[in-house]
Amino acid sequence: MEDINILTDKVLKLAFDVHSELGAGLLESTYETCLFYELTRHNIKVERQKVLPICYKDITLDEGYRIDLLIEDRLIIELKSVESLMPVHSAQVLTYLKLSKLKYGLLLNFNVSSLRYGIKRFIL
Repeated sequence: MEDINILTDKVLKLAFDVHSELGAGLLESTYETCLFYELTRHNIKVERQKVLPICYKDITLDEGYRIDLLIEDRLIIELKSVESLMPVHSAQVLTYLKLSKLKYGLLLNFNVSSLRYGIKRFIL
């Protein structure tokens, strides 16, 4: 558990840096691009727009979902830039965790005055 807390702290520090530099009100893709850059610059393994297949009956659909950022094969990051987080955003992260069989996720809303108001942590 300590490992994931250290990783989460590193990711959040970089997300705070991105938010401090850019502020609120930009497109989600802008924050994703900048956070991806910071993560790779700090030698953190990250995959962007990672395809998460969905199994439906007897077929696998490769284009089921896309994880915004997958960190170190352990932590799912879902980014938003919305007025306020809604229950459907949390449900999305929980679905990604369930389908990927991962335990840890972060939902980050960058459209807030301070990023600390836009963070939700998930542990399954």
